[in-house]
Amino acid sequence: MTSAAPSIATLPLPPLSLQRVEALASERGLKLRLRAPRRLGVWSLQVAVARPLAAERAELLGELKGWCLPIAAGLQLDTMRVQGQDTVGVGLLIWAASFAWALECTPCRSARLLAIRDGDRQHRCLVRYFQRLSFEPVREVGAGFTDLPLRLVWGGSGLLMRGDCAEGLERCGRLLGC
Repeated sequence: MTSAAPSIATLPLPPLSLQRVEALASERGLKLRLRAPRRLGVWSLQVAVARPLAAERAELLGELKGWCLPIAAGLQLDTMRVQGQDTVGVGLLIWAASFAWALECTPCRSARLLAIRDGDRQHRCLVRYFQRLSFEPVREVGAGFTDLPLRLVWGGSGLLMRGDCAEGLERCGRLLGC
């Protein structure tokens, strides 16, 4: 009995690495930079994507800030911003770099974030966007007394969500065409 060899289309793609994500940004004419200094056992994470301009200047297109504790559920993503023209894929590059870094350089395997509730329509859009990246709802953070510690950490109310870093990286790779 012979078994057919799997076709190229059915072979799983290798996971994206941080180095590959940086190369993808470069192929698009962008610079991706990740900084993660560690102080007192906690990493401070900053990921930025910029478009190089003349004379060693650059236009900032997107940025993510967060922190990371050295535990499996330690990646906390706080602020994500994409701005300017021609920013298609910038957010995905930032997410992919964040997930790849967590998987390659930390014990973190899941991430948390708060889908902030600034307005109902915007909140629904944020939740759908984060769900596309593997994030699932954990709980609402509101104005109650028991929510005060979470509001102090996250800076507002909204839906606390958790996502798997490996799954998020895989989804980013598919959306980036890798």
